[in-house]
Amino acid sequence: MTSSDYQPGHSLIHRTPPVIKLLLLACTGTALFFLPQLWLSGAVALLVVLLYPLAGLSWRLLLRQVKPLWPVLLLLFVVQGLLVSWPAGVLVVVRLAALILAAALITLTTRSSAMIAALEKSLGWLRFLGINPAKVSLALALAMRFIPVLAAITVDVREAQKARGLDHSIIAIAVPVMVRTLKMAEDISQAIEARAYDAAPDSNDNPRA
Repeated sequence: MTSSDYQPGHSLIHRTPPVIKLLLLACTGTALFFLPQLWLSGAVALLVVLLYPLAGLSWRLLLRQVKPLWPVLLLLFVVQGLLVSWPAGVLVVVRLAALILAAALITLTTRSSAMIAALEKSLGWLRFLGINPAKVSLALALAMRFIPVLAAITVDVREAQKARGLDHSIIAIAVPVMVRTLKMAEDISQAIEARAYDAAPDSNDNPRA
């Protein structure tokens, strides 16, 4: 089971419509990157953290969302600290951690089918631009769903290369991650094709058909 698998529940967060969750996520992300004060970003992060027990999710599950990404967060902290300032490094880490936890909370409390349906409905206006909203919604839902999976793959590769003494080589880590990612993308594509998924819009619904 990956760290962002849907967790069944009957909490208020589970019952909130997916469209509302996605809108709140967009607002949270926008607010985080427009709040220059560390304490304000920290308050947003704390609020996101407190939503986990409210949704009936364990603290262990919360920690599993950021554990695969701690090397990246640590690197960003060091780079920002050396190039800008250490408080700026803390601010970047807090912002990204809050955003990651918020996105993970949505995937943990929302079924993929419900998320795709909500995205497709809200992106219906794209039909007037000749863009298929079903394909866009599927792509967005898959992106949100598999970001934690990609992070977990990176951790697995780092651990494997560490045993070989290659954990400090970017190429030794990047190449296997790319290969495994492409393999996963191929497996997903074949699974979608095997289920005869067709995102082609109805000729009546497509103004350009």
